[in-house]
Amino acid sequence: MNLSRSFTFILLLLVAPIASAELNVANVFGDHMVLQQEMPIRVWGWADPGATVVVGLSDQRNASAMSVKAGDDGKWFAELPARKAEGRTLELQVVSGKETMEFKDILIGEVWICSGQSNMEWRVQQAANAQQEIASADHPKIRFFDVPKHVKQKEPQQDAQEADWKVCSPDTISGFSAVGYYFGRELNTKLDVPVGLVGANWGGQRIEPFTPPIGFERVPQLADYVADLKQGKFKGGATQIYNGMVAGLTPLSVRGAIWYQGESNAGDGLRYNYMKEALVKGWRSVFQNEDLSFYWVQLADFGRGHTGKPAGGGWGPVREGQRRALRVPNTGMAVIIDIGAEKDIHPKNKQDVGYRLAQLALARNYGKDVVRSGPLYKSHKIEGKMVRINFEYVGSGLMVADKDGQHYLDPVKETPDAEIAEFSVQDKEGNWHWAKAVIDGATVVVWSDAVAEPKNIRYAYDSNPRVNLYNKEGLPASPFTTAD
Repeated sequence: MNLSRSFTFILLLLVAPIASAELNVANVFGDHMVLQQEMPIRVWGWADPGATVVVGLSDQRNASAMSVKAGDDGKWFAELPARKAEGRTLELQVVSGKETMEFKDILIGEVWICSGQSNMEWRVQQAANAQQEIASADHPKIRFFDVPKHVKQKEPQQDAQEADWKVCSPDTISGFSAVGYYFGRELNTKLDVPVGLVGANWGGQRIEPFTPPIGFERVPQLADYVADLKQGKFKGGATQIYNGMVAGLTPLSVRGAIWYQGESNAGDGLRYNYMKEALVKGWRSVFQNEDLSFYWVQLADFGRGHTGKPAGGGWGPVREGQRRALRVPNTGMAVIIDIGAEKDIHPKNKQDVGYRLAQLALARNYGKDVVRSGPLYKSHKIEGKMVRINFEYVGSGLMVADKDGQHYLDPVKETPDAEIAEFSVQDKEGNWHWAKAVIDGATVVVWSDAVAEPKNIRYAYDSNPRVNLYNKEGLPASPFTTAD
């Protein structure tokens, strides 16, 4: 008798005396799924109240199992020991009384949630180079689970809508998130481990509907949302997509989440900083993982024309809110201010977006020697009429480069004779002036002949700036402002 059959026999013996129960497992579990490595393997479902449920995981070499009892509400929860990704397929068995549920072709690897509004939802078939990308999508160790949209709910749903895990192939990939797929493909290629991607996205939505109540409660600046929820009000649709699509996934063990959203919150400006904090802290709570990594995409350049105003505006404030939310530990931001589309809020280049998100994970989570981001504002020092800016993630150096808007992972070309664009300086009266800027080692020095006593600085603080400041790894500097 092989290990799998003998293990199933043992499970049946453990519960043989128990009467048949109404047995179910949460919909996120299924054939072909990926379970998170190096974390406890959490499995849950429903049975008759008080029923004994045995959960086991086996492969050709070893097996593990545990017995649990369903509560008064019928829910049961098991936590199996963590495993490492070893490439072998496993079977998950759940037994209660005479009922047995089996899931096959399961892998241990890295699991990430892919969430947000339409730019995360945007499918591979809708993105750039779709025909070629679909034809080459033969990656059997990438698996994905797309949570179906659910009617927005005022209470958390106990289970996600039913869907199947799919093995990545030219026949299956076309309808999955392009950003999610390109992110997962980069991880799978660089790490050589299975990657599971769980899509939970909904176009045109604000951030509040994805946020659980505990998230708002953990951010004092959002007390107005907490008060409304206590009165049965759902300002901005607060919690309702979480309730309908995400709650049923919890507390699945996952490494982290990637997030592309903000267009629908552009009017919230700097307050988006706190909204993002609420989302991150809320998901960390409901997924029972305070180390959950959370990486988001800063909004791309977009809009008909450039305002030409040194004070900026438009999407500048919400991008700054996204940048300032990086104060939350174990977070990161992919900057894509150079690959948007002036007349299309859904830029087709999702390859670079997924790649840049993956650099954050490769560096932070997996210890790879890569530059995780383009330059991010760190600090500044006023030196007379000059302002010296220090950056994080300078990499092998700063450079001025040509912005073509369509990199598709091709190298960004340095243009050393070009002037750095999009810096402005605020004088002591509060007026903004266009500024000159030069690279000085690992810093940038900024000044305006019209400003004798600079107060604040801004970079690319507009909906559709013409940026050209990069690190030599080809990643663009993030827009920022030092003013509140």
